[in-house]
Amino acid sequence: MLTLDSERLIEILGAEILTGRGELMVNGIATDSRRVEPGNAFVAFSGERVDGHEYLVAAMERGARTLIVTESADALLSQLATARERDVMVVRVADALGAVQALASYHRSRLFCPVVGVTGSTGKTTTKDFIASVVSQGFRVIATEGNQNNELGVPLTILRAGADTDVLVVEMAMRGAGQIAHLASIARPTAGLITNVGTSHIELLGTQKAIADAKGELVSAVASEGCVFLNGDDIFSGALADKASAEIITYGMSDECVIRALDVMTDEASLPSFTLVCPAGTRKVTLAIPGRHNVYNALAATAVALYLEIPLDDIVDGLEAAESGQMRMQSFETASGVHVINDAYNANPTSMRAAIETLSDMSGASKRIAVLGDMAELGSLTELAHFRIGEEVARLEIDALVTVGERARRIADGARAEGMPDEVIRPCQTPEEATEVLDDLLAAGDAVLVKASRVMGLERIVEGIVDPRV
Repeated sequence: MLTLDSERLIEILGAEILTGRGELMVNGIATDSRRVEPGNAFVAFSGERVDGHEYLVAAMERGARTLIVTESADALLSQLATARERDVMVVRVADALGAVQALASYHRSRLFCPVVGVTGSTGKTTTKDFIASVVSQGFRVIATEGNQNNELGVPLTILRAGADTDVLVVEMAMRGAGQIAHLASIARPTAGLITNVGTSHIELLGTQKAIADAKGELVSAVASEGCVFLNGDDIFSGALADKASAEIITYGMSDECVIRALDVMTDEASLPSFTLVCPAGTRKVTLAIPGRHNVYNALAATAVALYLEIPLDDIVDGLEAAESGQMRMQSFETASGVHVINDAYNANPTSMRAAIETLSDMSGASKRIAVLGDMAELGSLTELAHFRIGEEVARLEIDALVTVGERARRIADGARAEGMPDEVIRPCQTPEEATEVLDDLLAAGDAVLVKASRVMGLERIVEGIVDPRV
């Protein structure tokens, strides 16, 4: 956790003191007044829907000793009066985000633990969760929480680390060229991992090669004494390796990979098991997260763990104990006996196929029903990508298909073209309409997958399955 005196904070930020003394101690940063803890500095962001300056008094009431604002003193007369009464210092900066990033960069310079950066088109969050689970078997780990993987979330993750942190795992999202380079300049990773290069964000970057170049900014950011972990089965791994000055360790299914999985199988609930083969030995592993594709994420975590010199038995324990994050391949059974795979957090063609394969592998289900919504940010590939997902649904012999959204109608078209009967395809426009369809369609013993890009809000469908209307 960030700890410094207010005088040093002012120096780092180049801030103007509106009221108070530069002699206070700052212990931690908060950007949400509801999460302020005593001694924190509260940073007031002015967003489209919420203005943090309206919550300055609330932050003080929760114990904030320093307030970082962007508004002028004239606009904050009553809040400044309250701050003087409470002996709270208020400082003004030009840019709230820049202030948090500057503090995170300063704090990173005082950390001596390994910092592992994780990015990729798909699987980066689950891989991060696997790494955290494995590393926590013997070390204190701080890892990205929730969706804090962007230009604000990465600094906030760094600021959570402290002198007692053994390993810091930082997930890095990418929306355009230069973003990962910027995040890496703050996090300064000592190791970097790229799960794969897919077609998500192609609307912004134009080509898959451009996406690979953007992901490769993490590879370039790792110093020569560090290590880079690459999916050896990904077609872009060679090009990414060319960008590295650090050691390269590969993982995957092919014989050339340093960390490998053999004999991959799934059970009736689509939980994968495999034989892990690596320089430290060979072990049998069974994951608690469904889907064959998660074997790759487990191998990636193994590569990082071996680099950190974690014993192989502890690695296996951590892999088998790992759980999926909220709305990411969450697998559970409802009170009515329906098995739900909630993967509604995000979607792109690669992750969509992997999720459908997971549903297809659930051989113990009475019916396997795919609820698939729009995939965003695919640009000129939008029509074709959705159509091909529909073809995949038909080929994998899913029993029923419910689509949600205008783009997802092409999924229905693709399924029909591949021979899926029209009577088991139900195009819907909204999550509410799809919920009504599922009320009639689902029965005890069925398995249902819910997946789409985050903007579709398909978690509402999951809520309807868990608590159906009477």
